Amino acid sequence: MNEDGHVSISRRGLLAAGLAAAVVGSIGVVSIISANAEDTAQSTVVSQDGSTDQSTQLADQSGATPPALLPWGERPVKVKQAPAGTSGREVQALGADIAPADDSGDTTPQAEWAPKGRSTGSGSLREETTSIQPPLPPATGALSDIDPVTINPVNYYYGVGSQIADSSGAYANVVIGKPYLAPGDYHSLAEISIQSSDGQQIVEVGWTVDRTVNGDSDPHLFVYHWVNGQGSCYNACGWRQYSVTTQPGYTLPVGAAKLFGVQHANGAWWVAYDTEWIGYFPDSLWNWQFSHAGVQQFFGEVATSTGLPCSQMGTGSSAFTDTSARFGSIGLINGPAAQVITREIGGVYNVNQLSDRTFRYGGPGGC
Repeated sequence: MNEDGHVSISRRGLLAAGLAAAVVGSIGVVSIISANAEDTAQSTVVSQDGSTDQSTQLADQSGATPPALLPWGERPVKVKQAPAGTSGREVQALGADIAPADDSGDTTPQAEWAPKGRSTGSGSLREETTSIQPPLPPATGALSDIDPVTINPVNYYYGVGSQIADSSGAYANVVIGKPYLAPGDYHSLAEISIQSSDGQQIVEVGWTVDRTVNGDSDPHLFVYHWVNGQGSCYNACGWRQYSVTTQPGYTLPVGAAKLFGVQHANGAWWVAYDTEWIGYFPDSLWNWQFSHAGVQQFFGEVATSTGLPCSQMGTGSSAFTDTSARFGSIGLINGPAAQVITREIGGVYNVNQLSDRTFRYGGPGGC
C-alpha cells in the first residue's frame, strides 16, 4: 500500500483473481476489447504542481461512433487527468477531473466482481446473499480473505428519484462524495440507471466507494449492466472502451459536481462523464432488443452486511442540509421534460426533492 492508502496493482490483482475464482461458472464470459499498441492519442495530464504535459495512451479500436454531442448538448473535450494514484481529494485540489487508479499503465478496464443492487419502477432489490466477502480496511488483497463457501448477507438501502417515460437515455449533474464505508460493508454509491419498461434490461453509470472493487476508500467511476434481470460485473463484461483518458475504475474528484449520462445511439448504449464519451455497451448484449428506455432512475445506494447500516450515503450529510449529495439538472434525451418522483427505501437515509429536476439525498447511517 502506498502513502495515499492505495493498494498496489499486484495486490489488487490478487483480489480480483480471488473474486473471479469465487464466482467462476456462475457469471458468464467476460468480454474485453484489446487495443492496438501502434495507435496512440494524446491526453492532458495535470501534475501535482498544477502544470500540464502530454502522455500517450492507447486509442479505441472498436470502430463504433458516438453521437457528435454529449447528452447535455456540448461537444466532447478530453478531461484533465491527474497523475496515476492521486487520491480523490487531491484530484479535486489539482482542478483535474479524474486520475488512473494506479501506475500500471493498463488501458483495459478490469472486470471486478462484487454485489450490485438495483432500484426499478416497480420495486427494489432489498436483500440477497453472496459468496464474496468484503475486505476490512485497509484492503489486504490476500486470497485467504476470499471464502467462496460462506454465504454472506447483503442488505440494500436507497434514496431515489425516478421517472417512467420513453426516452433515448438521461443525464444529471451528480455531486461526488466520499462517504464513510463501515468495516464489513460492501459499497456506498450514486448512479444513473437507464432501464427497459419491465426493469430487466439496465445500463448504469456512477461513482462508488467499494473496497472490494477498487481496493481503497476513494470514489471511483463505474459502469454496470443487466441482461434479462441477470447482473454482470463492474467495469467490463461486454463493455467497449472508447476514451483514451477516462475509463471505469478511475478515481474521481471528491466534492466536485460532474455530469454523467447514458444515451442510445448507433447500435449501442453510450456512457458519458464530464466532457467525454467513455465507452459503450453494444446492442448485441441484449440481442438487439433493448434500444430505448422506459424507466430512468437516479439514486444513492448502500450495500451493508448488517441489518442496520453504519455506512454513510452520498456525502454523509442529511438530505435536508446544504452539504448533502445532489442529483441536479436531470434531463431525458428524446423524451419528455424531467419530472422525477423521489422516495426513500429502507428507513435509514432521506430524500429532499427541490424541483422536478433536482433532489438531495443521503445521510449518516443508522449507527
